[in-house]
Amino acid sequence: MRNTAKITTAVLAAGALTLGLTACGADKDSASDTSGPLIVAASPVPHAEILTFVKDNLAEKAGLDLEVKEFTDYVTPNTATEDGSVGANFFQTQPYLDDFNKKNGTHIVSVVDVHLEPLGLYSNKVDKADALKNGATIAIPNDTVNEGRSLQLLAANGLLTLKDGVGTAATPQDITKNPKNLKFKELEAAQTPRSLEDVDAAVVNGNYAIEADLKPADDALVLEKAEGNPNNNLLAVKEGQEDDPRVKKLAELLTSPEVKKFIEDKYAGSVLASF
Repeated sequence: MRNTAKITTAVLAAGALTLGLTACGADKDSASDTSGPLIVAASPVPHAEILTFVKDNLAEKAGLDLEVKEFTDYVTPNTATEDGSVGANFFQTQPYLDDFNKKNGTHIVSVVDVHLEPLGLYSNKVDKADALKNGATIAIPNDTVNEGRSLQLLAANGLLTLKDGVGTAATPQDITKNPKNLKFKELEAAQTPRSLEDVDAAVVNGNYAIEADLKPADDALVLEKAEGNPNNNLLAVKEGQEDDPRVKKLAELLTSPEVKKFIEDKYAGSVLASF
């Protein structure tokens, strides 16, 4: 059985918004006492699934006591890592992490890249991107980096044109050409797959697509390309914890041949190992 504690956004909403949250004594010790278990905050799919594979198949032999806590949002894992409630997290990309640190004054750093979850455009109403009607509404994630990635995905597939150089900081205000007069509904990333009945299409992060039983490799109208993609998902810790022997061991296991095979077999191209 999986020994995974599921923590919902609702329960932790206050903690997600308060960087000064005081963690309970046991959780505080998890970040400072390297002899205890390493507690890792993770999105349910695929991050917690990958960690659970490591826990069940590799950790004991490697001498690593690993615990996995699931979070359903993109804020709490970083605040919990910052305040010491957990020892590491596994859910985000480097651009998202950089933006989060800048906006929240946190001190989270990358340890190792693990995989890519291609961002995709999905629809329950059309089966080709160029079939979107004039004035169609597209749901996109509302956090800075994933919104920018979404618009870059649409631009790369000829649905719109963006100002030069905006990168993942792009917003709808940076659109210079919009031949289909597309409209955008900005939602929290986890909500985008649930919006598919209400909008013409939605750009969905790979982990949320898989949770919604979408198959990015098969179901996406358009999908991010892996080659040269800066948006690999990474293991991260609070600055100063990079040399924790438990973290180093987990980094080795997450980039092992066994994990690569697990990713390839389980996700069939919807998640791509980046090592």
